[in-house]
Amino acid sequence: MSNPPRLRGRPKSTTDKTEQNTVQALDRALGLLKFLADSAGMTLSELAERSALPVATVFRALVTLQGHGMVELEDPGQVWHIGPGTFRAGSAFLKRTKITERARAPMEALRDATGETVSLGIEAAGEVLFLSQVEATADLRAFFPPGSTGLMHLCAPGKALLAWYATERTEEILNRRGMTRATTLSLSSPESLSRDLARTRERGFAIDDQERAEGMRGVAAPIFNAFAEPVAAISIAGPTFRMGLSDATRFGSLVRASADQITEATGGQRP
Repeated sequence: MSNPPRLRGRPKSTTDKTEQNTVQALDRALGLLKFLADSAGMTLSELAERSALPVATVFRALVTLQGHGMVELEDPGQVWHIGPGTFRAGSAFLKRTKITERARAPMEALRDATGETVSLGIEAAGEVLFLSQVEATADLRAFFPPGSTGLMHLCAPGKALLAWYATERTEEILNRRGMTRATTLSLSSPESLSRDLARTRERGFAIDDQERAEGMRGVAAPIFNAFAEPVAAISIAGPTFRMGLSDATRFGSLVRASADQITEATGGQRP
């Protein structure tokens, strides 16, 4: 028996009226969630000041979110934190794609081969969003918890994606996010980044040489979908005293091979 067609639930008018269609209360509540996600907890007053909203408005939004488990209140101190409901919602997002599942074994193998932390990231709103990681066992190691973000031009996975993006898309991301410097080695001009991305395409992987954090290096390669488009990046990162530039170059072929393995496992193809 064939399944009946699913109702779409779209308004009759298809005209895009973003501002008119936005639910203001929901927009404000989601904004508060973002502030909490980027902090170690905030008080009601701090959230009101950060969001430029009245205290009463912020309180009503928080109580509503609390009812759904999206935020929780810690006593003493009356500090609001992200709640378990947000984790469940984030986990549902990860289920949309098999990439995190299929990437696990290659990530563990790459960690064992290099001795360094391995991460999986995608681009979200012009930044790298880390989905998962396999930590190194050394006392001093890189750490990118799932849900953390980073500017694309500053880290290896971001540069690995930018290198295979269309020029227009790369320019749009840089114009929107800028090219903030994190260290003295950060690439801070479109020209220097363009040269770096060209080298990345030639060798098949990107290198972050202390561009995001002093004393840390990273190597990353893109994962492609069925249309040969970059959709994610796998990366390793470690301290410079353990990962010299020659090591980073040597590890590049291993990272590239792991990325290709995940590409194949998810039905993708290299350009």
